Amino acid sequence: MTPNKIRNVIEIYRARLIDLDAKEINYSHEQIAHLSSNIFGHCLGMLDRMLEFIEEGRIEKTFRWLGFVQGCLWAEGIYTLEDLRGHNRPD
Repeated sequence: MTPNKIRNVIEIYRARLIDLDAKEINYSHEQIAHLSSNIFGHCLGMLDRMLEFIEEGRIEKTFRWLGFVQGCLWAEGIYTLEDLRGHNRPD
């Protein structure tokens, strides 16, 4: 995925999370395991940081975080695996 493609996917997820009334929340790694009811808020908070990682050239970290967000969206039934694969495919 190119940086521009990643940005596009981030915006797809941001719009979807906002549609789900997610409010940005930033939890530590220790807290998140116990607060799954606010997982969408945590994912929303991750998206801006991912944009910063892209600008810093930290693409590998961006991919790890993107995978986490995608896993949450899949686990909560927001997107199917086929949907997520489609988001990752080149334009």
